[in-house]
Formats: sequence, C-alpha cells, structure tokens
Amino acid sequence: MAVAELWETLKQAIVAYTGLSPAAFFTAVAVAAALYHVVSGIFAPPPPPRQRPREEPEAEPLPPPVQLGEVEEEDLRQYDGSDPKKPLLMAIKGQIYDVTQSRMFYGPGGPYALFAGKDASRALAKMSFEPQDLNGDLTGLGPFEIDALQDWEYKFMSKYVKVGTIKKAAPAEDAPETNETTTAEAEPEKAPETEDKPREVSPEEVATEKEPTADVAGAKES
Repeated sequence: MAVAELWETLKQAIVAYTGLSPAAFFTAVAVAAALYHVVSGIFAPPPPPRQRPREEPEAEPLPPPVQLGEVEEEDLRQYDGSDPKKPLLMAIKGQIYDVTQSRMFYGPGGPYALFAGKDASRALAKMSFEPQDLNGDLTGLGPFEIDALQDWEYKFMSKYVKVGTIKKAAPAEDAPETNETTTAEAEPEKAPETEDKPREVSPEEVATEKEPTADVAGAKES
C-alpha cells in the first residue's frame, strides 16, 4: 500500500516538474545514460599497456662434478665458494663431496658457509660453528657425537657426489741409523791403541834364564 502511494506521488511529481509522462521521462533518462557512456568511451584516455611479466633467466645447468683424487687439505680451501667458477666442496671424515647444488646452504652467506672448503667432521659431530672445531679431528668425541656425524655422512653419501679424499699425513718413522749415529757421537773418542814392539833381550838375561834350567837338571840326576 505504501509503495503504491509512493509511486503515485512520484508520477505526479514527474508530470508537474517535467511536463512529461512517467514513461517518457524514464525513456529520456535511459537515452541520456547510454549517450554519456558512449561519449565517455570515445574521449576517455586509452588504458595503459599491459606489462608483460618478466621472464626469469633460466638457471644454468650445473657442470658435472670434477674428480680431484687425493689432495692436501690446504688445496681444498680454494673450493669454499669464493670463486663462483669453481665447484663448492666439503669433506667429512676425509671424504670430499661436491655440494655445489646446495650453494644456498654452503655457499657464501649460507647458514653452513663456514664448513665449505674444509673437513668439518668435528664441527658437524658437535654441531659447532667455532673455528677450532672446523677440522677432521675426531679425538675426544662421545658416542652421541659419533652417531650424529654418521648421520651426516649417510646424508652426504646419498645426496652428493664424492670427488676425492684428503691426503693423510704420513706417520713419522723411527730412524735407527740416526740413533746409532747419535750414540756414536755421544761416546768419547778412544785413543788409538799403540802396538807393543818386541823388546830386545840382552845376553845376560838369556844366561840367567838358562841357569835355573841347569839346576833343575842336576836335581833330577841326584
């Protein structure tokens, strides 16, 4: 009822203020809206061109691992990631692995960058980042630390390629010749022995030696 009364009031207002019938008024409003839409479309500035999404450069394929063989621990340090053209290497228990594919972890700025280019066996066993633990010395480690290191070794063996080993220092061998030489040098030098020359026997001494023999012979006769 209220809607009908409102509609009648609106029609009367349209006729009174515009002189048009309600149908003509709404037709004029629709034509004006359509005309505005067309005109604004003609004079409106063109939309900005769509920006093409940036194509990310494809990552270069990793070079095949280079086998190093047996190297000194000092030679391993040049593969710590400071030179991007060289592979990223790391050793566990003397075995060298190529970890280039995990450069985000072991490369410069990574959480384990300190381990690259070194035998980090002791540090991994103790989960230590102290410089004094960045070596392959396993002396004094407990059973839990040894087990932790074993887990790391299994992980590296299954994920990374082994490319070499660290040359072990040869144990110092005893030199018996040196000891004998030292002993000989320690002993005082002996004076050379002089040869005794035969002493000349005088005729008197010969006669004296013969006399007792004659006395013995006389005693036997008697």
